[in-house]
Amino acid sequence: MIDTYIDRFADRKFGIFNHFLFAEPGSDIPETLPYEEENTKWNRQVDAYDPEKVAYALHKIGAGYYFITVMQGNRFMIAPNAAFDRICGTKPGEACSKRDLIADIIPALKKYDIDLCLYFTGDGPYKDAKCGPKMGLGQQRGQVSMEFVTNWAAVLEEYAVRYGENIKAWWVDGCYGEVGRGTGLGYTQELLEPYYNAIKKGNPNALTTFNNGVQREFYRWFNKEEYTSGEQNYFSHVPPSRFVDGAQTHLLIPLGLSVNGKEWGGWRQRGARISREQLKRYISYVNSVGGVVTIDIFIDGEGNLDYEQVEMLSGLMD
Repeated sequence: MIDTYIDRFADRKFGIFNHFLFAEPGSDIPETLPYEEENTKWNRQVDAYDPEKVAYALHKIGAGYYFITVMQGNRFMIAPNAAFDRICGTKPGEACSKRDLIADIIPALKKYDIDLCLYFTGDGPYKDAKCGPKMGLGQQRGQVSMEFVTNWAAVLEEYAVRYGENIKAWWVDGCYGEVGRGTGLGYTQELLEPYYNAIKKGNPNALTTFNNGVQREFYRWFNKEEYTSGEQNYFSHVPPSRFVDGAQTHLLIPLGLSVNGKEWGGWRQRGARISREQLKRYISYVNSVGGVVTIDIFIDGEGNLDYEQVEMLSGLMD
């Protein structure tokens, strides 16, 4: 039952988020390389990632679950996907990695009873000059269409069905509504429905959330999502209760230090913007009302964690 998944999620208290991207820290896109060199570099990066190393580190930290990005903004996916290749006209290994990294992460985490959760997006490979337009949303983005959503949901569904019950939750980014509350991609309840259905086809009990950007309040964006996206830049907001409009309250916040002085510049960065005691107190506050905290940290392409962050997070719930 879904309630069992929600209770399990809440009982985990906190988890770790890993931006696994084809880009250097602080960069939105990788350096410009010839197409074939980009493909080779991406596959080498995916091949180098050590799930066993990451799983053991998460276990030592005491994390209850682990999020990893399937992709973000460009064509580089961390596992094969025939639907993506069919729609974009790419060959295996040109966009979607040859290695199925998600399949390799699953057994590594299971050894330590750590749940695997996945990050997906609502704007697809829009930064890629070739794949973005073929998927239906190019670099200027504009307003999403049902054509784009249908294509992109097919990619999501293939992953969801392949991994089934091994994925406990999905965090779908970039599902922005109209200008005024989101960033103006024009997502509506109708346009979010195909993503929700794709996820549920793989695992009817999987938890879902669809991010409408950093918001000051806690609210349920998609009317069927089971938990709030809760994107924040600082460890400051505390939910009013465990549930808001029927959704489990949850936050996603970066621990790292900003590299560019911007409030959002701490994602996937080393170091810590607050002290261990402050972090412990914050998570305790959120947990006391039934909320859950996901912490974004630095993990490099091979699966090595930042020493300072590991020291801060270890034994946090003791």
